[in-house]
Amino acid sequence: MLRSLFSFTRFIFFWLVFSVITRATFELYFTDKLQKASFGEIFQTFFYGVRIDASAAGYIAVLPLLVFIIGWFIPGLNIKGLWLRVYVYFCIFIISLVSILNLNIFREWGSKISYRVFDTLYHSPSEAMASTGSSPIGLSLFIGALLLAAGIIISNYIVDYNFKKPELKWYIKPFVIALLAGLNLLLIRGGVQLSPMNQSMAYFSDKQILNQSALNTEWNLLHNTVENFKTPYNPYLYMSAHEAESVVDSMYSVKKDTTVKILTTTKPNIVVIQIESFTADLIESLGGEKGDAPNFEDFIKHGLLFDSVYATSDRTDKGIVGILSAFPSQAIRTVIVDNVKQERLPSLTKVFYKQHYATSYMYGGESEFMNFKAYMLSHKTNEVIDKKNFDAADMNSKWGAHDDVVMKKHIKFLNEEEQPFFSYLQTLSNHEPFDLPVPSHFPGEDLINKFRSTAYYTDASLKEYLDLAKKEDWYKNTLFILVADHGHRLPLNNADPFEPQKYHIPLLFFGDVVKPEYRGKRIHKLGSQTDIAATLLAQLNIPNEQFKWSKNLLNPHSKEFAFFDWDNGFGFMVPGQVVSYDNAGKRIIYNAPPSQSKNQTEELLQYGKAFMQQVFAEYMKL
Repeated sequence: MLRSLFSFTRFIFFWLVFSVITRATFELYFTDKLQKASFGEIFQTFFYGVRIDASAAGYIAVLPLLVFIIGWFIPGLNIKGLWLRVYVYFCIFIISLVSILNLNIFREWGSKISYRVFDTLYHSPSEAMASTGSSPIGLSLFIGALLLAAGIIISNYIVDYNFKKPELKWYIKPFVIALLAGLNLLLIRGGVQLSPMNQSMAYFSDKQILNQSALNTEWNLLHNTVENFKTPYNPYLYMSAHEAESVVDSMYSVKKDTTVKILTTTKPNIVVIQIESFTADLIESLGGEKGDAPNFEDFIKHGLLFDSVYATSDRTDKGIVGILSAFPSQAIRTVIVDNVKQERLPSLTKVFYKQHYATSYMYGGESEFMNFKAYMLSHKTNEVIDKKNFDAADMNSKWGAHDDVVMKKHIKFLNEEEQPFFSYLQTLSNHEPFDLPVPSHFPGEDLINKFRSTAYYTDASLKEYLDLAKKEDWYKNTLFILVADHGHRLPLNNADPFEPQKYHIPLLFFGDVVKPEYRGKRIHKLGSQTDIAATLLAQLNIPNEQFKWSKNLLNPHSKEFAFFDWDNGFGFMVPGQVVSYDNAGKRIIYNAPPSQSKNQTEELLQYGKAFMQQVFAEYMKL
């Protein structure tokens, strides 16, 4: 009996050691993010992470325990130790692979690898692979090889590969098995407490990077994947349904409508240009760097800029629904890939189709990416133009056709389009791996400069596009709406997923249909991508009640707020105040300004919780 218990203990101990190694690798890789943490705090990541590491080890031990039990109860069955060695080596390989994938995922997303990676890979494998183009492949492979070698070598010293079945009386075997199985179950569930193991048990700090370090990567991935395959339920239940609904309704209640009319016509052509990753940090007028997007600065002088607008989340599949359907992001879910649900959403294309507009969508990549094509066709888009409609010679990017090619084609397409038209143009060049068909404006292979260069190129393509459009007859009656799909950590690389700066994006109404007195003006009202629908339709005297998550930014009486979320948390903003909440750790992880009172913070958090709860509740009902 002692022999079997000792072998089991050695098996679990090895995986705890290997977890320490992978955690240390993660922290060494992200040393820059840990600069504000003390040595004691970093040490605590190993202390608080040990329970979730043990839980992960317990899951790995299930199969060996099962094989041991079967072999022990069947007389004459002699299972060679080689199978255990192969199993352990395979698990080491998988964990090493997940670890290096996680390094690159965390670098871009600011959260650990989750089911979303596989979801993206399943829906659009080629685009998912293109996204890895900016990852340091050589370094990643080197780290993976070191982890694999270290794991194999250490396992040979710790794991009892030569374990033999103990000689015990038949009536004692059930007790031994019950003991081992019971111990393993305790490891998996994290103890005898009422609540089984969950992410929050590894959380201990107000610094999110420390909590993410303590979280076991493989356990988190397994848990997140299982949760996504469960029968859908609302994980954001903070209050009664009635209370949440009442709070959200109060946000959108408007005493009266005194919309400022900024257009010269109520029947313009509409062109929405969704600009890939065009964060406010690229735009000097929005507090960003000087020189990254010089032409956009000129556009601002001749258009109406909404300078306090935030993306609903951090991915294109979230942004496109936020812009067209005015539906906020659902954090751990993405509604666009579920045809039953996305078809029930309202959308601007449907509205303009009913207004007898010609509707179209153009994208230089694969429109099947994250189900974009199905979404567009489900929402009354007459023409869907994607990479299949371009010449092979135009496929000069890993994603498809670069922005200048697509924009020139869009001009030719609109020249043949019946007016009035509503056209949605989606760019792609400012996306990983940040490759270009022209020499880079910012020299070097540094990732930040590559991002600046692709943004500069997109900016130049936009200028060329608008210069060409100005020569066409339809230009004088066209409103151009320039908006980013989401923000980005680059070029400043100083905003985590829970900080509002990462979601700050430009929104510009541009064109001759903007009244001269509003060109060069700014709207400071705090808002979101989801507010485009109500704001635009109010200008055109078109009812917008179906867009219940959208407010009119040009009505002085609409309330000012913005909501954003990431994999498992959300942020809520009002003028001069923002709070971010991590749902896994059940704690506030960002609060600005920190001088605000506890009551102010709690009040704002209640608004955010009600919003998150209602968004997901509506997603469930679709």
